[in-house]
Amino acid sequence: MKKLSALSLLVTSLVALPVAAHHGWSRYDNDKPITLTGKVVEASYTYPHGTIKLDAAGKTWLAVLAPPSRMSARGLSSDDLKPGIQATVEGYPNRDDPAEMRAERITIGGKTTELR
Repeated sequence: MKKLSALSLLVTSLVALPVAAHHGWSRYDNDKPITLTGKVVEASYTYPHGTIKLDAAGKTWLAVLAPPSRMSARGLSSDDLKPGIQATVEGYPNRDDPAEMRAERITIGGKTTELR
């Protein structure tokens, strides 16, 4: 019985660690949707979420995208997020960081990808 309890504790700990490391979406203000159009200056197609830095509205924004597996499944590849391209991002601003947003969708070259 002790071996089973120890194994259960180990498995629970291993599953809980990635969840604890993942941030929540509550820090974004869903009551204030924003749409930004600008030039991608930097992109990351990595876990847990891809990101882009977007020059728009007179400043550089960090847009938190979806995980790469979801973006890929919905047709948005890392090649689509190259610096220099024009993008429109719709989402919600971070409550504490005025230059960060959670992206709900992104439009590049006339193609819109739902991220959530």
